[in-house]
Amino acid sequence: MSQIFEYLIAAALVLGGIFGLVGSFGLVKLNDPMSRLHAPTKATTLGVGGVLIASMIHAIASEGHLSWHELLITLFLFLTAPITANFIAKAHIHRHETPQSLPPAGEDGLWATHDVPASPEAAPTAPLARD
Repeated sequence: MSQIFEYLIAAALVLGGIFGLVGSFGLVKLNDPMSRLHAPTKATTLGVGGVLIASMIHAIASEGHLSWHELLITLFLFLTAPITANFIAKAHIHRHETPQSLPPAGEDGLWATHDVPASPEAAPTAPLARD
């Protein structure tokens, strides 16, 4: 294996380890659940991505072919982590800032918004016009 590949692998592993450490530290030290959500979804995702990229570089350097498994895992992780964080944040906002209790699944017309209409008549029925 070429020395440049070894340096690239080491750099990706160190960078991934730093991101993982910062994300874990943020998860432990941040006070608010919404702040705590930010650390693992951003920093730790980059940390795992760095380790997977190091594994891909190692497969190219030692075996001579691209490992599609690590590439697919990295893409899946980068696509699903923000979506998961968004759903968790929406549930937190809905649960802690909506005056009434959560309705059963499928019966909530207010899930996509933070605003709660004063009455059912005040709820918009037509889509809003865009300028």
